[in-house]
Amino acid sequence: MSKNMIGIDLNERYCQISFYHEEQQEPQTLDNVTYPIAGLYEKAIEQAGGETVRALAELIERALARFETIDELVFTVPRLNIDVVRMLKGIGQRVGVDKRHIYVQDYKESFCNYMLYQPKELWQYEAALFHCDRHEVKAYMLRKIRTGYGKGRDSFITVDEVASAQMEELASVYPVLNVDRARDADVRFKQFVQGVFEKKLVSSVFLVGEGFENNWYPQSLRVMCNGRRAFLGNNLYSKGACYTAFKRAYNYEDALVYLDETKMLDQICLKLRVQGVDKWCPIVPWGSRWYEADTSFELLLENTDDIEIHIESLAGAELQVERISLEELPKRNNYTLRLQVKVMIMDEKHCRISVKDVGFGEFFPATDFYVEKDIHLGGSNEQFNSLS
Repeated sequence: MSKNMIGIDLNERYCQISFYHEEQQEPQTLDNVTYPIAGLYEKAIEQAGGETVRALAELIERALARFETIDELVFTVPRLNIDVVRMLKGIGQRVGVDKRHIYVQDYKESFCNYMLYQPKELWQYEAALFHCDRHEVKAYMLRKIRTGYGKGRDSFITVDEVASAQMEELASVYPVLNVDRARDADVRFKQFVQGVFEKKLVSSVFLVGEGFENNWYPQSLRVMCNGRRAFLGNNLYSKGACYTAFKRAYNYEDALVYLDETKMLDQICLKLRVQGVDKWCPIVPWGSRWYEADTSFELLLENTDDIEIHIESLAGAELQVERISLEELPKRNNYTLRLQVKVMIMDEKHCRISVKDVGFGEFFPATDFYVEKDIHLGGSNEQFNSLS
């Protein structure tokens, strides 16, 4: 059966839906491109529950009614925090999607995932995104980042907001074109673009937002197209969310890991034997959000007195090693001791790992062995900005 993967761009003005299944070459956007929501999304965030959230959920449910099944659902929003994530995951569950198959990201992550599925020459160097509404223009830059861990320049990628400007002329330019105001806006925008591009190698430029709907920026466009390709469109975010849904539906891992200020810069690893080969396996990988990184699994133990844990930080090359003692466990033959391991990320800087004996069927009943260890992580907020 063909899988349906849905990306929803949700903001204070509209709800836009793109979708993908195996028969398509790339995500498609619904013909009736947007569903007006007249500030419903912003009100739902402010109220954090109640009638407004229910009304928003009903709107999204109606918009998705044409899809018989939804295998992966990704929301993309202008700004992200834990309350927004919880609200939208709740709405996704209301429309019938399992919470494990719901993800929420911001516009920057959507831009990144959109670009990762474009020809590589478009992001060989940096790629620029200009988002313009009636009053303001913001500039974002997709770039590969260098870390202190020594994983190489091509392992991690991010999107930075590099500049923003209030442009009063835009209010008059849109929706009725005022020639004098348009000329002034074009001059200011050209200077803005030149400032963004200064001392940067930019492969491509993407223009998004209602502010670009009228062709008021010919001088600026010439600057943007000088040695690079430029694209105009308003479904980049929903398509980027759809590409994220595709990756999640097929457990596809990119060679590049997306990082931003919401993502963990620490990776927690255990040494496991997989198909007869010992390897350090990430149980919490780089790029996870701390409030979504909890995990639980079982393992069969060999003859050992402790569990060794490695915490690798992208902010530095030093490896943190932690051990959980198993001395109080009963002595059994290899692979007859089954343990349940739970990883709970308490916040950006604290992790708790617990180990429990769950027995081995009828042969070896569970004991009361239980141990937990609190681990201090490097944190992400102050460290991410130090990466270059």
